[in-house]
Amino acid sequence: MGYRFSAFGHPNIRAAHKTTLEFTKESELSLEGDCIIGVKANFDTGKLREFVKVSDGKRIRMVIRVQAGKKMLEEAIEARPNTLFNDNHELVVRKTDFRSGRTLGMHADKAASELDRGMAELMRNSGQKIEVVLETL
Repeated sequence: MGYRFSAFGHPNIRAAHKTTLEFTKESELSLEGDCIIGVKANFDTGKLREFVKVSDGKRIRMVIRVQAGKKMLEEAIEARPNTLFNDNHELVVRKTDFRSGRTLGMHADKAASELDRGMAELMRNSGQKIEVVLETL
């Protein structure tokens, strides 16, 4: 089972946090949100909860894609799903084992600061579409 959603870039995306990354449904972003890598996310919490339930006990992969002209930039992040996820506005992936309703994945192998810097730069464009595909491993 897989799930996909999209988000958009924002001029204040820094992708600098060392232990987390986040997508939010909010359209605005301050410079303090250094883990946020996409705004205006269109994920469906109910469908994500189903995905997490089916994936429990397995690892998940989050593939983030950004179109750069004719070239597609892509990052893959693996994590353990969190069955407590239930947030309607934010989706967080963490390198740590911290669990909350906002946490979709824990024990991730990458955080925002480890994303390709070219991809992070493209994410600073408010018109940049970001595609996210989740799959169970």
